[in-house]
Amino acid sequence: MKLTLRVWRQRTPEAEGAMATYEVDGISADMSFLEMLDTLNEELILAGDDPVAFDHDCREGICGACSLVINGEAHGPERTTTCQLHMRSFRDGDTIDIEPWRAAAFPVVRDLVVDRSAFDRVIQAGGYVSVPTGAAPEAHATPVPKADADFAFEHAECIGCGACVAACPNGSAMLFTSAKVNHLNVLPQGAPERESRVLDMVEAMDAEGFGGCTNTGECAVACPKGIPLPSIAAMNREYLRATMRGR
Repeated sequence: MKLTLRVWRQRTPEAEGAMATYEVDGISADMSFLEMLDTLNEELILAGDDPVAFDHDCREGICGACSLVINGEAHGPERTTTCQLHMRSFRDGDTIDIEPWRAAAFPVVRDLVVDRSAFDRVIQAGGYVSVPTGAAPEAHATPVPKADADFAFEHAECIGCGACVAACPNGSAMLFTSAKVNHLNVLPQGAPERESRVLDMVEAMDAEGFGGCTNTGECAVACPKGIPLPSIAAMNREYLRATMRGR
């Protein structure tokens, strides 16, 4: 395939960014989107130009680092991570726009790389459980109802990629935060911090500058792991409960 790529280039966080146009040829339909970018960067380096900076790590759809907006959609046209998006989703001769996440809480570092450490600080505010020191407890000592276990696992699938924030017109992190709150609050191991967890994490989310949720639902559509939209309602119930009970 021969493609025209319009890529966001921004040398530093303070610099003015702009779209740059590149032509790539010989792209296989079996390549992943990141492998296609690798091909572009090889050509740029051979030509003496700066390669395009983009984030990646596992390239297996697990870590969530490959955060790109492709033709206006977080992670591209398929409901998957960018690293698992293949070039067969495009056609020969296509023009593809490639941009970083667009959110006030995710400032651009360089080109397509954004600083997502705001998510880390939200997690630090309450995404943990208290574990007594000493010998590890027997795994089956605390029974967990299957419905609760399924609910927790469903929300624990969140990989913190930030697609929900990038897709939201308000730049809201409610889906991410709700996933982290819900998968711990429903388990008995998370009970000691149940109230403080939701209050602290929502406070940290607001302090990072994420926008408010207006239930447009774009977050759940873009989520590569399928975190459901009702997760936000579940967190709102937890927040109301914690507010009424106090810490």
